[in-house]
Amino acid sequence: AMMKTMSGGNCTLNVPAKNSYRMVVLGASRVGKSSIVSRFLNGRFEDQYTPTIEDFHRKVYNIRGDMYQLDILDTSGNHPFPAMRRLSILTGDVFILVFSLDNRESFDEVKRLQKQILEVKSCLKNKTKESADLPMVICGNKNDHSEVFRKVRSDEGKDLVSSDENCAYFEVSAKKNTNVDEMFYVLFSMAKLPHEMSPALHRKISIQYGDTFQQKSFRMRRVKDMDAYGMISPFARRPSVNSDLKYIKSKVLREGQSREREKCTIQ
Repeated sequence: AMMKTMSGGNCTLNVPAKNSYRMVVLGASRVGKSSIVSRFLNGRFEDQYTPTIEDFHRKVYNIRGDMYQLDILDTSGNHPFPAMRRLSILTGDVFILVFSLDNRESFDEVKRLQKQILEVKSCLKNKTKESADLPMVICGNKNDHSEVFRKVRSDEGKDLVSSDENCAYFEVSAKKNTNVDEMFYVLFSMAKLPHEMSPALHRKISIQYGDTFQQKSFRMRRVKDMDAYGMISPFARRPSVNSDLKYIKSKVLREGQSREREKCTIQ
C-alpha cells in the first residue's frame, strides 16, 4: 500500500495514502478563516488580526490503531494568484467556505467560490471518474454579533446547500467557540472520515510522543478500543506547487485518460 511519510521533530510517521486528506479553507479577507483553523488546532482565538498569505498545517491521528493525516490549507482572502487558488481547489478533499454574517460582500464571494469549486472539481472528476461526493461546509462566522449588524439571513445561507446532501450550512462564532465543533463533526461525517477527527472527540498528544505515536506498544498500552489521539506537526511544510501538480497528473494518468481530452485548466 502507498504510504505518506510525515516528519515532525525527531519522529517519522507513516500514514497510508488512502487515509491522507486535505482540507481547504476559503473566503474573503477578515471573515475569520484563520480563527476557525486556530480553534480546530489548538482551541484558541486570536484577537489580533494578521492577514493570511497562505498557511499550511498538518494534524496526524491514531484512531483505534489506524493512522490518518489531515493537511489544512488556510488560504488568502485576497487571492493574489488565481492559479494557486485553482490548484488548491484541485488538491482539496474537503472544503470550508467562510463568510461574515455582517458582511454581504463576503457572502457573495462564498457563492462565487462554491460555483468555482464545483466547476473545477467536476472537470477533474470527469477525467478521473472519481466519486461525485464533494464534502463542503458553508460557514457564516461572527454570529456572536448583535442581530442589528446582520447582513445575511439564515435562510439565504441554507438555500446555498439545500440541493446538495454533501454540503451543510452553519452559523458559528470562532470568538465564542459556538457551533465550531459541531461544524467539523458534520464535515467529517459527510466526508466519511472518522468523527473522532473533530476537535472535541480525541485526546491531544504532544510532539514529544511522536516516536511512539504509531508503535504497537503505544497502541496496546495507551489506546483502548474506542480511543483516538491527535498530534499537530509543528514543522509541517506545504507541499511544493510541483508536488501538487504531479499529484493531480498522477490521478488523471492512473485512469488512463487520453491527453487529447479537454484539460482541467489550472491557470
